[in-house]
Formats: sequence, C-alpha cells, structure tokens
Amino acid sequence: MPTQREINDSEWNNPENWSGPGFLKLYFSKKDTRVWVPKWIWWCGWTVNLGRDAGVAWLLGIFFWIILILAGALAFSSHGG
Repeated sequence: MPTQREINDSEWNNPENWSGPGFLKLYFSKKDTRVWVPKWIWWCGWTVNLGRDAGVAWLLGIFFWIILILAGALAFSSHGG
C-alpha cells in the first residue's frame, strides 16, 4: 500500500494533472493532499492544487487582493496622489 507521500509524488509527476503553457501550468489533483505544490518547472516557485477546496480559495483570495490593490492604486492616482 503506497504512503500518502508516494501518492502525492506520483500525482505531481503525472502530466495529466498539469495544464497550460510553460511556467503558467495549473495543477489539479484530488488525490494529492497538498494545497501548495512546487511548480512543474521547479525554479518558478509554487502553485496551488486546484483539486483541493483550499487551493481554489487561495487562488480566489490572491485574485481578490490583486484587484483590491489595483483599485486602490487607481483611486490614489486619480486624486492627484
């Protein structure tokens, strides 16, 4: 019986769990228990596992903060900042 670490490694190494071009690849695996995983190209950092609810929440949270920061920057610059 494989350990969860072996399952996680096997899932990460399965190209069918990755989609997208180059360093923008997205990872989706319900069998992998990790929320954050190394990118397919390891030196590009980390990505979220979209097969986990927490991974989707992280991605949505990151997008929310980016939009909030951009909206704040636009509001600040429109007031002569």
